[in-house]
Amino acid sequence: MLVRGWRRNWQQRSKLERIDLYSRLTLSVMPWLFTLSWQLAPFKSDIRHAPLPIALGLALLLVSLAQCLLSNRNIQLSFAHYLGTAVFPRRRQLPPLVLLLVNLGLLATMAGVDGIADSGLLIMTMNAPVAHAITQVLVTPVRTFLVQSLALAALCVGVLAAVGVRGAALAGVVPTMLFGCVLTLIAVRPSAWSLSVMWQAEEARDLQARLAVAEERLRFGRDLHDVLGRNLAVIALKSELAVELAQRGRPEAVDQMVEVQRIARTSQQEVRDVVRGYREADLSTELAGARGVLSAAGIECDVTGDSGGELPAPIQSALGWVVREAATNVLRHGDPRHCTIRLRSLPDSVVLRVENDGAAPAPGPGGGSGVGDGSGSGGSGLAGLRERLRVLDGSLAAGPTGNGLFRLTATIPLGPTVPPARLDGTPAAREAPALQEERR
Repeated sequence: MLVRGWRRNWQQRSKLERIDLYSRLTLSVMPWLFTLSWQLAPFKSDIRHAPLPIALGLALLLVSLAQCLLSNRNIQLSFAHYLGTAVFPRRRQLPPLVLLLVNLGLLATMAGVDGIADSGLLIMTMNAPVAHAITQVLVTPVRTFLVQSLALAALCVGVLAAVGVRGAALAGVVPTMLFGCVLTLIAVRPSAWSLSVMWQAEEARDLQARLAVAEERLRFGRDLHDVLGRNLAVIALKSELAVELAQRGRPEAVDQMVEVQRIARTSQQEVRDVVRGYREADLSTELAGARGVLSAAGIECDVTGDSGGELPAPIQSALGWVVREAATNVLRHGDPRHCTIRLRSLPDSVVLRVENDGAAPAPGPGGGSGVGDGSGSGGSGLAGLRERLRVLDGSLAAGPTGNGLFRLTATIPLGPTVPPARLDGTPAAREAPALQEERR
């Protein structure tokens, strides 16, 4: 499944890179197409067949080709400037501008010697700004580009009027030049904008994938904390007891170490189950396990109220995690002597309450005691429980109640908040909590 996801991501990335390459190639080819069509067409009938007009026309063609070369040279950097990944240097804007002015000068000279017809003059005027505009439209805002286009058109009108161009030819200079600029604007800017949106969407997908991986790691860490916390606490207690018994020469030390070995093997299997994603907390098993663990640690534990066997599977699983975390924190915090676990099924909700004595005062805002949040050791017990209960619209409250008591209360509503598909004992119902966590 991971390989398929990687391959799909690579195919998507390759498709986007092909679109990127196609867009850049299109913008690189566009000035050449316009130059070879609009600059060569007048040679057939519009340019007067005399040495000077022909020489001026060839010089104008060479300048236009040089503009195309500069446009291709700057297109990558101007694209990067538009996408925000680089800055287009101002010094690179000067050579295209100089060639544009030379182009206009040659065009005015050709018109001044009466070497070109009005139709050919307008075609060459329309092509003059295209190569320069392809990169300029990517490095300047649209409003600034339009103002620059109007200024260029006004300059062209002034130069042509100074060499004697009059009438319809002079009047047509402004719309034809603006047509070339606007044509470049609507061809280049939307293409670059679409490409930038696609790259941003790709980056967002990558970020979403990284966040999903991070969230899954946090969930996996919480599960390992829930699974190993209680068992490691019991192993530590029984190991200390075995050491004391061994120092006194008591044979019961062997029994304690055998129990440590059994719990270690059980923990190993539970970790394997967590890694495989099939582990589920069973409420009745967790209640019995909490009573046995706390009793083994010398803490009197009373389990009262309902058995929870009639509850829906998702609720039993969530409450099983609550019992496990509560028992773990009772062992790790404070100096408890008595713990009470009570489960009550009300008409509209189910309430699990865990209360213990011997809760030590919290050392600070982040400290924990009793069935605290485990923050003193860097745990994430209550935070993980709240996320599990939130899936079922449940809530969790924990804190001292006075007289050295600490109380944890988990409440889960019954009824429409629990999907009907999860109310049975089918494998799909047993896997529902894990599926919810994966979707989150």
